[in-house]
Amino acid sequence: MCGIVGYIGSQNAQDFVIDGLEKLEYRGYDSAGIAVNTGKDRFEIVKKVGRLQNLEDALKEHPLKGHSGIGHTRWATHGKPSDVNSHPHFNKDKTLVVVHNGIIENYLELKKDLQAKGYEFISETDTEVVAHLLDSLYEGDLLEAVKKSLKIIKGAYALGMMSISEPDRIIAARKESPLIVGLGKGENFIASDIPAILKYTRDVYLIENNEIVEIKKDSVKIMDTEGNEVSRDVTHVEWDMEAASKGGYEYFMEKEIYEQPKVLMETLNSRVDENKNINFDDAGLTKEYLEGVRSIYIVACGTAYHAGLVGKYIIEKKTRIKVDVEVASEFRYRNPVIDDKTLIIVLSQSGETLDTLEAMKEGKRHGAKIVAITNVVGSSIAREADHVIYTWAGPEIAVASTKAYSTQMMILYLLAIDMAYKFNKITREEYEHDINSLYDLKEHVEKVLEHSENVEKAAAKILDQHSIFYLGRGLDYMIAVEGALKSKEISYIHSEAFASGELKHGTIALIDEGVPVVINVTQSDLFDKSVSNIKEVAARGAYVIAIAKEGNTIVEEVADEVFYIPAVEDEYTGFLSIIIHQLLAYYLSKLKGNDVDKPRNLAKSVTVE
Repeated sequence: MCGIVGYIGSQNAQDFVIDGLEKLEYRGYDSAGIAVNTGKDRFEIVKKVGRLQNLEDALKEHPLKGHSGIGHTRWATHGKPSDVNSHPHFNKDKTLVVVHNGIIENYLELKKDLQAKGYEFISETDTEVVAHLLDSLYEGDLLEAVKKSLKIIKGAYALGMMSISEPDRIIAARKESPLIVGLGKGENFIASDIPAILKYTRDVYLIENNEIVEIKKDSVKIMDTEGNEVSRDVTHVEWDMEAASKGGYEYFMEKEIYEQPKVLMETLNSRVDENKNINFDDAGLTKEYLEGVRSIYIVACGTAYHAGLVGKYIIEKKTRIKVDVEVASEFRYRNPVIDDKTLIIVLSQSGETLDTLEAMKEGKRHGAKIVAITNVVGSSIAREADHVIYTWAGPEIAVASTKAYSTQMMILYLLAIDMAYKFNKITREEYEHDINSLYDLKEHVEKVLEHSENVEKAAAKILDQHSIFYLGRGLDYMIAVEGALKSKEISYIHSEAFASGELKHGTIALIDEGVPVVINVTQSDLFDKSVSNIKEVAARGAYVIAIAKEGNTIVEEVADEVFYIPAVEDEYTGFLSIIIHQLLAYYLSKLKGNDVDKPRNLAKSVTVE
């Protein structure tokens, strides 16, 4: 969570910092602030609660002029959103300033120690501890004070720090939370994510865990926590800001939904050659390795976890190998059974999800092989996994994930087909048939997207409801779980998914006149049972929206509204039905007047536990 931007050079720092924060507002938008060295004896600091626009409006009245500065857009963890709790935080004299992403776990202990020494705190945050700790250790060299402070601080952090006495440098440090350095000509940058600085440079350093960086306008020095210099290759970013712009769509989420035919094929082509051969050998998943695997875990959070549920379904179906799917935030705390015969597949769109990162480390401690599926090159999870498989979703800006979810499913399907073929569970003919079925998805998804206007009309009919129930059996249930999450996170309508057969074991008590029920009925062997479930909720007055395959028109006799998807084989319906769910959530949010791309209380990259 939270976004950090820093600039040092010959131009006006405020312009660069604010522009960078605009690109990172998806990371946090409870409040924002900036500190600039304006040549006075203390930093000039402006902080405003609410969206970044509030800070921009304040700076129009009182602009800050100077050649170095740091800024921050916040997602609250300690202390409610307010001007005072906003970053940057500072010492009493405002001669030291700090911006921080992450959590200082021992901040209460440090705060008590500092208060005993006479330090006064004005905010409720953990970050203010860092400012006063630096002050207590500062003897004219900020770098030395930072090195000492990092031996005391416990937790996760990306830190940007400045001293008024040292206007020629910014000091930054990283542990668990993402941090990059942008390399310019006569100017350099720090940021939490690449889009913040992409307008100015495509050359970056990806800062690793437990590293400190000294940034000057003409130089960058990367060090370990003892101050020993570290060599690092420059990463050149290939994509540009056009790829991260809305491209004529009203919201990023809408754009990203419509990009799915393209990114599914790009992800598919990244692993399938012209002879229709899937290759994951670079991920360590050779036949020889897989033959020695005794257990497989898929570990993830949120939407990625839901993709993992689908992955379990298809891997088990194709290979008959048992797969467990685990919520990352619980995995490492329950003492899971892991050894060197365990394969752990972790999924994370950002590659920075802290719960997933920590679960991955737990697995590594017990000797498991870690394969990461992520969308962000050079992210923490990508760097720390044994092997990484990239999805080709491109930049995903909207907080509610859509195309990242679909491309994660694509990789998991490819893994399932590849493993099944290696274990002689399917013939070459079946293998090629499955690959061709994946290639056919582009046309099928495009066809589903043609009916978006009808989905908008359906959304308008249930807009004022307080709850929506999502149902399905088998694969349909796994897709329903993600549909419910999409709805609740951006429309703010209470939405829950249930296995259709479980509804009568209690939850059907909540079905009343007009309550919307969205049900997937795409699995042929479960079709009759699913129709019976529709009748059960319809008899209690539910307003039923069904998603079915073309040709299954009998559903119209029992549902109030039916959306048809192309009649693909059952195991591929999830790629199509999820589009309806994504569109429904999108239109519910839009019609309610919500900020679709930036839902309240949420952020794109979850770097706290």
